[in-house]
Amino acid sequence: MVPPVQVSPLIKLGRYSALVLGLAYGAKRHSYLKPRAEEERRIAAAEKKRQDELKRIERQLAEAQEDSIFK
Repeated sequence: MVPPVQVSPLIKLGRYSALVLGLAYGAKRHSYLKPRAEEERRIAAAEKKRQDELKRIERQLAEAQEDSIFK
């Protein structure tokens, strides 16, 4: 087994700096995208509710046509 190699402090600094910058970027990006995603979910829920209401009305009309005494 080969003994571990001494890593340069400059390389360590670069690696940890990249890690911290990546975390900061991710937090900033998340806070930017979160409101947009919430708005998209709200719009999708409203559209689903509208579609469900249309399907319910269509189903009621179909049942009314089937149950008609004028066949």
